[in-house]
Amino acid sequence: MKIGVAGGGAFGTALGVALALDGNDITLWARNPASVQVMRDDRINPKLPGVTLPQNMVCTADTDVLFAADIILLAIPAQTLHAFLQGHIAQLAGKHLVACCKGIDLTRMTGPATTIAALAPDATAAVLTGPSFAADISRGLPTALTLACADDAMGEMLQVALSTSALRLYRSTDTVGAELGGALKNVMAIAAGVTIGAGLGDSARAALMTRGFPEMQRLAMALGAVPETLLGLSGFGDLVLTCTSDQSRNYRYGLALGRGQSFDGATTVEGAATAQAVRKLARDMDIDLPICTVVADLVDGKTDVAAALNALLSRPLKEE
Repeated sequence: MKIGVAGGGAFGTALGVALALDGNDITLWARNPASVQVMRDDRINPKLPGVTLPQNMVCTADTDVLFAADIILLAIPAQTLHAFLQGHIAQLAGKHLVACCKGIDLTRMTGPATTIAALAPDATAAVLTGPSFAADISRGLPTALTLACADDAMGEMLQVALSTSALRLYRSTDTVGAELGGALKNVMAIAAGVTIGAGLGDSARAALMTRGFPEMQRLAMALGAVPETLLGLSGFGDLVLTCTSDQSRNYRYGLALGRGQSFDGATTVEGAATAQAVRKLARDMDIDLPICTVVADLVDGKTDVAAALNALLSRPLKEE
């Protein structure tokens, strides 16, 4: 099957490179024609420095070329996914669409796989998520991810098609759990960054991760996820990675918040919008999510680090 990647950012490019190096012919679509020309001429993507694009990766700004593929990896921001899909509904029928973004749509309160299923009911909706950095994938370093698809037979086909010698995919039918694990860990990564940026120490970060994980489970289960899904790569695995490495944009954003510094506005930080969506869900569903709520308030500028810390530490004592 032909494989296409929608999104010329670091992660989409890295996935395309890994699949191309494994012998697949890949189409990489990016919105900006000038960026595409650079990738064609120089065989590099400035967003993924140090990586040469294989010759069997075709770079294009033409959606018709992209939609000639059977499997399309959607590596575009979660907040723009709905608009992208809605603009190409006629071309989506019968395609295998794999969301590779992590977040909750701030307007519709849906995750990527749910958004795909709603807009393209005749397509296969899946999500690829888990602990991974673009730099590692593009260099062929061992990486394990979750491939979730409600149709297990289709999921197995995608698992085989998208696995490589270094990229190992584990299959699940719980798309809700997988997409929420990937989204919610970004919120916790911001919180972990704030903790370190504010000088609160590694012990405080460990406590935050430990108490944040039940919040992830609590919301995911309330929205229909299988509890065990969050214990896997898409939940716990991704949480560990993004809360402990400055390769994570969400963690770096949190570091800047904790230090009282500005952050590059051109960098996509999915966890910021997700935190705001989660705060609304928590209120609407009456679910106690104190860390997520504090992160949303920090992002909005409704509180500062000292007040946020006091709010968490002054909560009533209870059993673990």
